[in-house]
Amino acid sequence: MGVVNGKTFLERINKLNTEVWLDGEKIENISDHLAFKGILQSKASLYDLQCDPNFKEEMTFSSPLSGESVGVSYLQPKTKEDLLKRRKMMERWAEKTAGMMGRSPDYLNTVIMSFASSASLLKGSENCFPDHIQSIYETAREKDISFTHTFITPQVNRSSLYLEYSNEPIAAKIIEKNNKGLIIKGARLLATQGGLTDELLVFGAPKFDPEEAFAFAIPSDTKGVKFLCRESFVGGDSTIDYPLSSRLEEMDSIVVFDHVLVPWERVFFYGDIRIANMFLTKSSFNPFAYHQVITRQIVKTEFILGVAETMINTIDVGEYQHIQEKMAEIIIGLETMKALLEKSENDATVNEQGWMIPSSTPLQVASNIFPKIYPRFSEIIQLIGASGLVSLPTEKMFLSEVGKDLNQYLQATCKSADERNKIFRLAWDLTMSSFGTRQTQYERYFFGDPVRLSGFLYNNYPKGAYVEKINEFLK
Repeated sequence: MGVVNGKTFLERINKLNTEVWLDGEKIENISDHLAFKGILQSKASLYDLQCDPNFKEEMTFSSPLSGESVGVSYLQPKTKEDLLKRRKMMERWAEKTAGMMGRSPDYLNTVIMSFASSASLLKGSENCFPDHIQSIYETAREKDISFTHTFITPQVNRSSLYLEYSNEPIAAKIIEKNNKGLIIKGARLLATQGGLTDELLVFGAPKFDPEEAFAFAIPSDTKGVKFLCRESFVGGDSTIDYPLSSRLEEMDSIVVFDHVLVPWERVFFYGDIRIANMFLTKSSFNPFAYHQVITRQIVKTEFILGVAETMINTIDVGEYQHIQEKMAEIIIGLETMKALLEKSENDATVNEQGWMIPSSTPLQVASNIFPKIYPRFSEIIQLIGASGLVSLPTEKMFLSEVGKDLNQYLQATCKSADERNKIFRLAWDLTMSSFGTRQTQYERYFFGDPVRLSGFLYNNYPKGAYVEKINEFLK
């Protein structure tokens, strides 16, 4: 079968009987609903891109099983050239969505690929099924399956010593095992694009309860699975009033498992906290996932730089040094992220499983930087726009009888009023709308608590050689 186009992707999603709830109502025709149609159409455009003859060589490779053209996001890299091919493909998709789609298909495709590339770590361990991981990876690659995932437990109590004693499970856990598979009950956060993909990948690394230690993948419409959505941040379907949210609002959801049967052939491992933690830390999951995410965040930063410079040109404020200083902040952030990404590729090495793995340290550094600089980038956009971001008319206002007033009083140095309004509404949707503020929070916590990320970097960074130099100097 190989890669699918956007039409096939949408048809497949519409055929699913996925249980999605929004604002107290169960959604029936998901691709026609205002909250979901924009993001689904944007995802469909990504699938169309990989089927475009002009980009086929860049976006696909030949399957080792079928010889069909399959997505490069599933490519297991053996050389640095393979890593670069993966990055170029991910850049292409990120550019299509301005880097705003955190769960573009290549992210979870990369995760599934990394799991399969590390499946041998589970061989010989009890309650582990590395062959199942390989099977699901190959099926996903050959059929171009889309995934979302959930791995966070509900925030009932975030203290380090909290143990759940509820009669009914809150965090999703195994409540039964039978000859058909695992029975899961409880909930997990945070499924971005929950209900908008073919399948749901579930994994995590719990601290205490082995019944919460599992990893599996199931169809999104599996009986007993419910996606409970937050409020939609789509302000409307006008691409002028809501240029980003109308097309790229991904939706986040709570996933409820109500006595869900996970067939054995879908289970990767279960029941062992040590295995769950080992697999996530020692597998190639982190370096490959970071590689995809940093690539997207660079494209996103380029988009922000472009928006900021367009605003500056529109109202002619580029001569001011405080504006130049703010723009230099974005440029420094962008070039730093680019350099770290390229260093990770240049320093890539082949691991024990035979795959070319990007160097983790530069990627970890980048993932510590971006949560701090992205909120600042949003602030810089707001500071450049100043009061111009506060009173922005809608598209309908320009088409009404007062449109002539707007055209007179909102014109800019080198832009008509409606052109200026489009630019400033883009800046507003990027940084000040519900969509924009969610983007800031999303990037702050993309890989988890920034303090924990810093601790992980400190604890894993090879500091011994530097200490030894000091000891030698003191001698």
